[in-house]
Amino acid sequence: MARIEGTTIPDNKKILYSLTYVHGIGLTSSKNILKAAAIDPEARVKDLDEVSLNRVREVISQGYITEGELKRTVSSNIKRLKDIGAYRGTRHKLGLPSKGQRTRTNGRTRRGKRLAVGGAQKK
Repeated sequence: MARIEGTTIPDNKKILYSLTYVHGIGLTSSKNILKAAAIDPEARVKDLDEVSLNRVREVISQGYITEGELKRTVSSNIKRLKDIGAYRGTRHKLGLPSKGQRTRTNGRTRRGKRLAVGGAQKK
């Protein structure tokens, strides 16, 4: 199995979709990387030689922020919002959606499982 940016990508899939296993690379970025490295997006990872994989690694390391560095950047941005007391930082602190979504009826992903209110007391 091939390793790119510390992530093992699957051998039996097309390189276009295998690159999306790396944190920070989506389908559009994957297409751009393969175009810059001059590699056929339909090729399977197991069929590629080490030279072409090195070209892909080089393109990613030069132009993309991935994996640990990306996670560090995102967490430092959120910490900055919390420290300056911005509205979005407050929403992050409270565990609520931060980009304007409604929370009266939706937002279960951020708010968690519903808690029963009425039937929780002993008589």
